Amino acid sequence: MDENKITENYNEPIELKPRYFMVKCEGTVVFPSCINSFGLSDASAVSALMRAVEINSDVFFINKNALKSDIRVGTVARIKQLMKNMNGGLSVIAQGLTRMEIDKFVSDDPVEVTLNPYGEKDDEVYLLAEVAALKASVKRGMQSFPKLFDKEPDLSNLESFIGDMAQTLCDNVGEKQAILEMPRLSEQIEEIIGRIERRINIAAYQKEIESKVRRSIDKNQREYYLREQIKVLHGELGDDEEERETYREKIESKGLPEYAKEKAEKELAKLSKMPSASPESAVSRGYLDLILDLPWTEKTDSEIDIEYARQVLDEDHYGLEKVKERIVEFLAVHALKKDMKAPVLCLVGPPGVGKTSVVKSIARAARRKFVTMSLGGVRDEAEIRGHRRTYIGSLPGRILSGMRDVGVIDPVFLLDEIDKMSADFRGDPSSALLEVLDVNQNDHFKDHYLEMPYDLSKVMFITTANSVETIDPPLLDRMEVIEISGYTYDEKLQIAKRYLIAKQCEANGVDKARISFTDEALLRIIRRYTRESGVRNLEREIGSVIRKVAVKLVGGAKSRKFNITENNLKKYLGKEKYSEEVCDGKDEVGAVTGLAWTYVGGTTLEVEATLLHGGKGDVRLTGNLGDVMKESAQTALSLVRARADRYNIDLRAFNDCDIHIHVPEGATPKDGPSAGITMATAILSAMTNRAVASDVAMTGEITLRGKVLPIGGRKEKSLAALRYGKKRLIIPKGNLKDLDEIPTEVKDNMKIIPVSEIEEVFTNALR
Repeated sequence: MDENKITENYNEPIELKPRYFMVKCEGTVVFPSCINSFGLSDASAVSALMRAVEINSDVFFINKNALKSDIRVGTVARIKQLMKNMNGGLSVIAQGLTRMEIDKFVSDDPVEVTLNPYGEKDDEVYLLAEVAALKASVKRGMQSFPKLFDKEPDLSNLESFIGDMAQTLCDNVGEKQAILEMPRLSEQIEEIIGRIERRINIAAYQKEIESKVRRSIDKNQREYYLREQIKVLHGELGDDEEERETYREKIESKGLPEYAKEKAEKELAKLSKMPSASPESAVSRGYLDLILDLPWTEKTDSEIDIEYARQVLDEDHYGLEKVKERIVEFLAVHALKKDMKAPVLCLVGPPGVGKTSVVKSIARAARRKFVTMSLGGVRDEAEIRGHRRTYIGSLPGRILSGMRDVGVIDPVFLLDEIDKMSADFRGDPSSALLEVLDVNQNDHFKDHYLEMPYDLSKVMFITTANSVETIDPPLLDRMEVIEISGYTYDEKLQIAKRYLIAKQCEANGVDKARISFTDEALLRIIRRYTRESGVRNLEREIGSVIRKVAVKLVGGAKSRKFNITENNLKKYLGKEKYSEEVCDGKDEVGAVTGLAWTYVGGTTLEVEATLLHGGKGDVRLTGNLGDVMKESAQTALSLVRARADRYNIDLRAFNDCDIHIHVPEGATPKDGPSAGITMATAILSAMTNRAVASDVAMTGEITLRGKVLPIGGRKEKSLAALRYGKKRLIIPKGNLKDLDEIPTEVKDNMKIIPVSEIEEVFTNALR
């Protein structure tokens, strides 16, 4: 036999090369004649392995701890498969070939070594005896400890069997390396026999102990013993039985409804059978945590005090008398009928009028906890009902998440911007909210994640919206709408003086005593720097003034106090953003001042009409008008044409002339039926060449029979007419019942003319 050749156990010749790349293994020992699977993360080891693969060479694997000993034994192996893992290292599958010992080191980067064969030859008779003993030991092991051998092992390749058994029976890398370094095969067999026998003895002892314990303990002791045994086993496996015991204690003490307790115990039993590191166990823990974190019986320990509630509402808000009164009634009924299913209030109004702050005041007045959920842009039903627990990453809906966060079953729950929801392929959240807000259903609300009923009937749900037009009708039907309209100039002035200045001083770190605003300055900000129904922009402008004062204070200003007046306001806010809307006082033909409601408040509409001779009787409508306003124009024209003989209008004019109706500021979308009487007046003025009184503003819907129908937005529209300098306001007679909604300052400065027929409008508007 050639000196440079060694024979493996299964007698395939291996050519011994002059040098090998050496790869250090951290957590494994590579055995000959075995398929070894392990990972490499060390950069030098990875580099050496890749160089070996490039030249199709076998590799010398050695455990890093073996390099510290005198023997330095490892295994030459052939690479079967390499894969990059997620950590940047390599996953290796290698076929062990033969044990070798390092002779000397040849190079450092990568490490190359020369090797010598390792091992001593056994006495054949002695080896046969060891093999016979091994077979007997394996047979006993299969009978006493079947988990060790799932099938009868193949002893024809002893090196392979020893490697597999070493990986199974040794508790650490050091023990495996010790077996690899045993020079004789018989020594390795003897060590393996000893380890198998120890396992057999342990199994026998365990059976004997279990038999004795089973005979001596009663049912309760047996259960305790089993739990303790499971705890020890889980501890050995890295599981946490203490965590499960904590869950059991919480389930017992939580006071869950019977169906919820049964569900929690079932989930805990399932969790006990799962490995702690499995993804399913994380899902079960999350589910148990939700059940135990949700409030089931916890309530706010407080009584509703009506006088205190009035005090809180008056402290937090100026005006809004009707809104406050309705809230006080709402709280009073709650105080009398404690088991009442709470109705759902919907506060509707323009941005900045204080809808959200009103809800916070309700929570403070009722001494209840407050939780909020914004519905703006929500289009997924799962946001409300949650996800089903059939996939990783499932979550409960935001309703239950809010209840878990607040920790009581009777909070004030704000659903903000309910009019901003939409629907898509993921479902309709408006439909999902029906069950939440229906007082006859929400005592057994079912979240997809929780999978059992949850009582929401004690929750005081309050919603907010800018407009009810975009709210789903069935959803709107379940709510009581409370309108919060815009503020008058005087109300804005009082709000600024009482709340906004102090709030912005605190927000910007300026002592309130160092700055003062005159009433004239505040009114100037309201009229010339903001144009809104609420006070949000007013607060921003006041904050801008205070920040400029803060700059001066930090810069070492000598002035002890800054007084903001109408005269020096431009120094702080710059040029005015809006000009004062003032009527020019001229009566004009075909020009009528109408009124409109927008989401930022009331505004005026200058409706213009003119005749174009030499036409074909066409109607031209310009000014970015919506479909409803275009229909109002057609209705107004038909009305005037039907009554042409009353006003001495030549019918040929309707065929020989085009009529052009225009509403200026065409970039602003305009829609709604309340411009009907305005357009009819403009058309009649143009057809009869009669001027329209410049001091008149009007609003109302028109019918073909000349009836004037009621409209909405009375307060905002009347304020817009006053702001524009009008002296007379024409409104539908059907709105007289709402006259108390029109601010006092409008009634004091304008004459309100109620009308029911279009002739009354023409009589008061046309000269």
